Amino acid sequence: MFSHVMLGAADIEASKTFYDAVLGALGIKPGMSDPKGRVAYLHPGGTFLLTLPINGEPASCANGGTIGFAASSPEAADAWHAAGVANGGTPCEDPPGVRESPFGKLYLAYLRDPAGNKICAMHPVAA
Repeated sequence: MFSHVMLGAADIEASKTFYDAVLGALGIKPGMSDPKGRVAYLHPGGTFLLTLPINGEPASCANGGTIGFAASSPEAADAWHAAGVANGGTPCEDPPGVRESPFGKLYLAYLRDPAGNKICAMHPVAA
């Protein structure tokens, strides 16, 4: 459904360190930088990018926005969460665990990245 997701970040190196760790915990290779300083994470499921805002304004997070990353298991989501906390992320929402939803049971783990963006690792739990 999505071709790519791009987040603004004021400190690209801190964000790259964070995302190399959390996405690495999900089996995604470290990000690659381009000549403009953007960082790209390539995956068969889509592309995730980090950038300084091109309009020159400060980077800011979206209030109410969340970007979800697919985790292959609850253990992978926990490893993702631990990697994030160890690399500049901040836990938010409830602690990682199973939540009931209209879409079934989901194992969710939430973090704020170094730029304040809310992200989540999600794994559907079999009924």
